[in-house]
Amino acid sequence: MTTKHVLFILTNAAEIGPNKRATGYFFPEVAHPYEVFDHAGVAVEYASLLGGAIPEDGYDANDPSQLAFRNSAAIRRLNHSRKLSEVDVRDYDAIFFPGGLGPMVDIANNPQVQSAVLQAWNAGKIVAAVCHGPAALLGVKLEDGTPLVYGRKLTSFSNDEEAGYAQADVPFNLETALRAEGAQFEATDVWQEKVVVDGRLMTGQNPASGGALAKEIVKALQGAQQ
Repeated sequence: MTTKHVLFILTNAAEIGPNKRATGYFFPEVAHPYEVFDHAGVAVEYASLLGGAIPEDGYDANDPSQLAFRNSAAIRRLNHSRKLSEVDVRDYDAIFFPGGLGPMVDIANNPQVQSAVLQAWNAGKIVAAVCHGPAALLGVKLEDGTPLVYGRKLTSFSNDEEAGYAQADVPFNLETALRAEGAQFEATDVWQEKVVVDGRLMTGQNPASGGALAKEIVKALQGAQQ
């Protein structure tokens, strides 16, 4: 069985908004998917726009999965992330954007990220994101000028969730922005697990959805081997 490879593309932003709220990637949105991928024998590598160490947010030592990731070699590799400009996303079977508020700062509407997403998509790879990670999909246009998300089913951190979380800190509401590009947006109750699979586009709504999203990615990768 050939080993499958997933590239996590992470934020370098350590703060957001007028109040300079501390942020980064949201820890469980890396720890939970990593656990699923590792258990399935899927190799995980890490990239970010700047490379190097990645700011983090939301760590909970009472969660065994997060504690295990904190003490793993994987988090050391994460903190030596490669520069996205030095990575060819076509070398991976899937790309995955974890959330946290950080992506709303440097991942959203970033030309380099948009190029990476389009390259992966055009190469037939899985494009996946959770929570605020789908900010990576904004502004990505297919060759005919159509937004990648137009007419596609997806989810992200919802407006209802943002209203109770970081409304004063985010530059825009992600759900609203995705809908504006024509996405068929779906959401469940706040902070509840929700995963949407539309072919090779796979998204999760919030921190509770990271592990379930990774399981869908694994299922698709294993199906591709048969």
